[in-house]
Amino acid sequence: MNPVRPGLPPYVTDTLPLAVLDFVGIEYGETAHDSLVGAIGIARAVEAAGYRRYWVSEHHNMRSLACSAPEILTAAVAARTDRIRVGAAGIMLPNHSAFKVAETFRTLLALHPGRIDLALGRAPGTDPLTAHVLRRGIDVDPAAEFPEQVAELLAFLGDGAAFAAGHPYGRLVAAPVVDEVPQLFVLGSSGYGPRFAAVNGMSAVFAHHMSPELAVSVLRDYRRTFTPRHEGDQPYSAMSVLSFASADPDAVAEFEAGWTLTIENLRRNIREPLRPEQVREYARSAAFRQLPDDGRMVTGEPKAVVERLLELKEQAEVDEIVVVTPNLDRARRTASFEAIAADWPV
Repeated sequence: MNPVRPGLPPYVTDTLPLAVLDFVGIEYGETAHDSLVGAIGIARAVEAAGYRRYWVSEHHNMRSLACSAPEILTAAVAARTDRIRVGAAGIMLPNHSAFKVAETFRTLLALHPGRIDLALGRAPGTDPLTAHVLRRGIDVDPAAEFPEQVAELLAFLGDGAAFAAGHPYGRLVAAPVVDEVPQLFVLGSSGYGPRFAAVNGMSAVFAHHMSPELAVSVLRDYRRTFTPRHEGDQPYSAMSVLSFASADPDAVAEFEAGWTLTIENLRRNIREPLRPEQVREYARSAAFRQLPDDGRMVTGEPKAVVERLLELKEQAEVDEIVVVTPNLDRARRTASFEAIAADWPV
């Protein structure tokens, strides 16, 4: 079988080079059902605005997030949208069997041909104890095992070197068999991810929102060191950026304050939804106003946000910008996504 690989399909030219990465936050006082329905609403809104992709993350042991099963969310969103590409960014491969991931994403492709993405991470996406439980108590070294896991996954998907003769996995079939592979990305927040993607001829996504000081240099290096896996393959990269666009300065301040408090809570192992009044109070505090700007967030008037995102896109030589907007207010998030698309040059 010769699977259809993404290459440069029509969605590259008839959509904006924009994606959304959604953590699927549970707002204070709402249920998980409300959050999931809200995520589907966001996906439909960004599809209408012209975005290329809608992705969900994988995080565990969080009362404030509803994204512990990104493959199920991918199916739900794809079923309620028409053309936007949908996927997981990512599947944290140490938590999963490569064979099961191949079966799951082939099933998604059978349901939604031409629309499924799969981004792979080597971190667990959670705390050490939860990672231990997810792996059924097995102690592993993700950095050491990740290359072998990716190689197995590519073989099961039919998008890499087949298993060596006599390998016991060589006679297995990841069902259902489909003549397509998802567009595969490697996630990264350090130099490892882009280097791995380049050496193995895969697409790369870098988390500027986690390591802004590294993003430009490692993504430029990715393009210069890319080695095709298949004849004609070209480098393809994206960068995720914390972004919020609004003409309302209070909304901008509350977005920035909300993210700051979220990170502080994670450091203190607090995993509950933030109270809106807590965020508003912090946004107006002297302590918040005195915080230095570390370049991690791109916020402000829509035109200014788009200009800065375009600068980052050019500097890092990426094909797409992935907008990350973990706001407390879903209506504000949606309006920000729409405003960025409206000001993005066609």
